[in-house]
Amino acid sequence: MAKNQHVVPNNGKWAVKGEGNSKYTKVFEKQSDAYNYAHDIAEKNKSEVFLHNRQGQIRARETFGNDPNPPKDKEH
Repeated sequence: MAKNQHVVPNNGKWAVKGEGNSKYTKVFEKQSDAYNYAHDIAEKNKSEVFLHNRQGQIRARETFGNDPNPPKDKEH
């Protein structure tokens, strides 16, 4: 399975880090640029993006490919 991507704060900047990696994949000035980069990786690898806030807490998540918890279909 492909690694999930995390967009995390890094000394006033934003970094993309593959889950379980000890080093950052790439560092950006803006969170939106880091998110776009992580989004492309996750979409290509059918994994997830976790967007963290400045305190390091996860504030959003986006899944590509096999969602382990897909929404339930509503019957009409």
